Amino acid sequence: MTLRLAKVLLIAAIGLFYTLVVFNNLTDYSSNYEFVHHVLLMDSTFPGNHGMWRAIHPVLAQKIFYDGIIAWEILTTILCWVGYVQLLRAIRKPSEVFERAKRPAVCALTLSLLMWLVAFLTVGAEWFLMWQSKIWNGQEAAFRMFAVVALILILLALPEREMQP
Repeated sequence: MTLRLAKVLLIAAIGLFYTLVVFNNLTDYSSNYEFVHHVLLMDSTFPGNHGMWRAIHPVLAQKIFYDGIIAWEILTTILCWVGYVQLLRAIRKPSEVFERAKRPAVCALTLSLLMWLVAFLTVGAEWFLMWQSKIWNGQEAAFRMFAVVALILILLALPEREMQP
């Protein structure tokens, strides 16, 4: 029961995290848009690098990119909270019921991992050379979130044993 409760609470914690991320991105759109804008412009990468042809200059394209990230975060948030509710409802149920209840949470955590790995560490850091920027470099934060979410996914994926009465 303790391990199940840990799983449920950690999914709620990730749900809370994403709820605040989405809230901040929607209520203070311009703050994080500035980050995406500069990463896509590649305006703080090493002078004279030969990858500048990759930069995206049209503001509309930058906003679509940023809005896509926000939509990704919204979907992750919804799946986290659905997963939390399903896990909470199944917390005292047989193992196979609790295992099935994990599905939305596993999907949420997988979407989260993909966002940090693909959008930030692959596209942002490698394609747009974010790693070259001293100002607009989100690699540490992305890796930190990737590691936290990965650990929670590993814990969640641990198989359930039948609960003793």
